[in-house]
Amino acid sequence: MNSRPIQLLGAPLALAIAAAFQPAQALVHIQCPGDITYVDPVSGATLPGKDAIPDPFLADGVTPNPSYDPDVKCYHVSGGDGYITMGDRSEQYILGFGNLAGVPEGQAAEYGLMRATYTAPTIELKQGQKVYTNLSNVGMLLRPDLFDSHSIHFHGQPNASTIFDGEPEAGASIAPGSTFTFFWHPTDPGTYMWHCHVEASEHMAMGMLGNLFIHPAQDGQTIAGHNKFVYNDVDGSTGFDVEVPIQLGSFDSHFHAEHIAIQPLPFADLKDDYAMINGRGYPDTVDANGPPAPSAVTDVHAEVTTTQPLGSLISATAGQRILLRVSNLNVTRDYTVAAMGLTMKVVGKDARILRANQVSDPLVPRTGEAAANLYYETNSVTMGSGETYDILIDTAGVAPGTYYLYTTNLNYLSNGPEDFGGMMTEIQVL
Repeated sequence: MNSRPIQLLGAPLALAIAAAFQPAQALVHIQCPGDITYVDPVSGATLPGKDAIPDPFLADGVTPNPSYDPDVKCYHVSGGDGYITMGDRSEQYILGFGNLAGVPEGQAAEYGLMRATYTAPTIELKQGQKVYTNLSNVGMLLRPDLFDSHSIHFHGQPNASTIFDGEPEAGASIAPGSTFTFFWHPTDPGTYMWHCHVEASEHMAMGMLGNLFIHPAQDGQTIAGHNKFVYNDVDGSTGFDVEVPIQLGSFDSHFHAEHIAIQPLPFADLKDDYAMINGRGYPDTVDANGPPAPSAVTDVHAEVTTTQPLGSLISATAGQRILLRVSNLNVTRDYTVAAMGLTMKVVGKDARILRANQVSDPLVPRTGEAAANLYYETNSVTMGSGETYDILIDTAGVAPGTYYLYTTNLNYLSNGPEDFGGMMTEIQVL
């Protein structure tokens, strides 16, 4: 099955048209405190310029940068289009975000064309950091008839200002050829998601989705034998050793085919036929390299090997505790996931620890009342769109071997028309 019936422009012609608009590159303006240099990819030399990476030293590599702040974290992502490869090796046209970290301002617009990945680059933060996320809308190379704006919605996290929310009626959205910097100061640890909020049902269904999680201030302390935690739990009960983001999603291949074919989109008839974890169907979920990049992408960027960079293989040594940061950003349906032969302990939901009498973070019980853990053990969780779960799996006493995390919606254990795939990955206990 080929989901690429129509392509408006061949890659060489489209690139030539893009080159005619080179002045638009000047509109890529990275805002990132302490970012004053970049490393030339050819010569390896450190040169003046911005690339969304804060620099602790000046260009000489010795003199401390007075503008450097270790509590600042910066990201630079593109909004555009591209393709991914499904588990049955058919190809799907997508809209998505791409990673522009390390790319100098003057090269970002051209570099970002056809860099869309699914899932989007993972945003990983620590509570209290100041976060600058630069979004450059590079346009849609294969749909130049569209002039869609894009935004970033930090799903579930309070914003510094309404303008940074990403919801276009009240916040900022970014037109093609422009860059906008979203600022956040994360106050609450937990598992979140991020996505485009412009024409959300279309852009999310087409792939503009990503993992996002925030580590608690408690990290680094040793409590109950752990130094990494899901929340500021005080007692170490959310400590873990191995951390894996698990984002559930699915595609309607007909919807994607109609998009690139420039046909009316069947929103009311969405029926997903490809179910995935982190943008891949099994067995690609456990492949270290990812599915091969489609030729529509490699024709533009020969060095790209995959457009689905995030696997979901879960590997731990017996005795370690695994944290699964599970999220569902599917726009059409709920999913149930189970861990065969393993016990899952749910310690958080929707970026909130399951604890009675929680009034703030760090957790403080109400006067005269004890804070009681409300964690529970299960072998499956059911998730609606926009929900997240923090799940611990303790492998103490678990026999070494391969276990499976999979959807119990058995019709989604397939890659389109092919069985034995879909929303499943492996948990390897060594």
